[in-house]
Amino acid sequence: MTDTLPPVETALPQAPDSPQKLKRSIGVVGGTLLTLSCVTPASTLFVVVPDLFGSLGTATALTIAIGSLLCIAVAFCYSELGTLIPSAGGEYAIVSTLAGRLAGWLVFVLSLLVVMIVPPVIAMGTADYLAPIVHLDPSFAGAAVMLLATLAGLLDLRANAWITGVFLVLEVIAAAVVAVLGFAHGHRGAGSLVSMQVAGGGGHTDTVTAMLVVSGLAIALFVTQGFSTAVYLSEELENPRRNVARTVLATLAISSVIILVPVVAITFGASDLSELTGGDISAMVTAWSNSAVGTFVSLCVALAIINAGIVMVIQNSRVLFASARDKAWPQPVNDVFSKLGRFGSPWVATLAVGIPGALLCFVNLDTLYGVTGVSVTGMYLLVAVAALLSRRGHHRHAHAWRMPLWPVLPGLLIVVLGYILTQQETTYLVWTGGITAAATLYWAFYLRPRRDTRWLVSIPEDART
Repeated sequence: MTDTLPPVETALPQAPDSPQKLKRSIGVVGGTLLTLSCVTPASTLFVVVPDLFGSLGTATALTIAIGSLLCIAVAFCYSELGTLIPSAGGEYAIVSTLAGRLAGWLVFVLSLLVVMIVPPVIAMGTADYLAPIVHLDPSFAGAAVMLLATLAGLLDLRANAWITGVFLVLEVIAAAVVAVLGFAHGHRGAGSLVSMQVAGGGGHTDTVTAMLVVSGLAIALFVTQGFSTAVYLSEELENPRRNVARTVLATLAISSVIILVPVVAITFGASDLSELTGGDISAMVTAWSNSAVGTFVSLCVALAIINAGIVMVIQNSRVLFASARDKAWPQPVNDVFSKLGRFGSPWVATLAVGIPGALLCFVNLDTLYGVTGVSVTGMYLLVAVAALLSRRGHHRHAHAWRMPLWPVLPGLLIVVLGYILTQQETTYLVWTGGITAAATLYWAFYLRPRRDTRWLVSIPEDART
């Protein structure tokens, strides 16, 4: 393959005036708390899953379970690649090093789509869960959450690990309350999980087809997608060769349980198929208990959304910081985005992702869930390709965590993810494809002609041994 980067140990050294490296300051516990908070199980459960209930009904739990199984193979890829190439650039640094600079650039664009769209979409859900106390406009509430998350993102990463850890406990409690109440008020048995039914118009019951489940897998993959944050934090994790894999796999296991168990409980506890398809989880909790419990759960979810916003801004700023350090933009832009503040955080990059995120709360983002699903699936596919190439040449003997069943797992993953992409709505494919095409033109006319001075993906010096 042309345009590949040199092996890790022969990559160009940093120039004397290059930006300072991020500080290694967190271990497995702090990294897992931050990564779990980016998965944000409760806000995913209360904001994203209701849409799946609306289209998949009783097949929602099955779809999420299949997505979680697929994510095990994805997590193995991330664990091996994240320990082989620990960089704040995450997927794009990995794919650039192993599969070529153009592939890495396209992964960067897909990841940027995800990280810019998801935080404001989730943040706008805050208003719904603050409704028991105060009625707010969703756009203004979402913008306030994004600005608060931006301010928190300017702090030291260790401080943010503790802040997000406290919020994470509250959202896990909320998910546990939903699970207990749902199981205690069960109206249907385990057979309902494979009954594949959804409420249709006029009180009719429709059957959920296998193709609809496959189509829903793009969103199901997104439900637990945040485990990849461990790779973005790999420059700030102590002993990344060991701790990246531990953080990725622990996060996937914990988040899958926190999300899937309440989904099963809700499926059992909904009084009828119409209530389940409606997806109003707060109303179900109130019906199962009382208004006080419903209010408590709603407030926990609101805090979970704020928590997710903080971690997503942290993650996104690292991506933008790394792209500037790797000279993806004109030099004045690179100089600004690569600046670090007094707390060691990339403060300009943090503002650059947080403030536009607040503005996006005033844009209609209905179709962007679909674009996000396509982007996540495409990004995972390219990561799987990189995993197939991870044991060539120098990398074959590098010290890194190694996945089991290589190369079978990444090979199967490529086939499955490619098929999932073919089942997505044409509109979402066109939007994502158009953005990817524009990014390819930027590569062809700006980055590639300047290959000696632009898009020089670097690996931190202490990660090369």
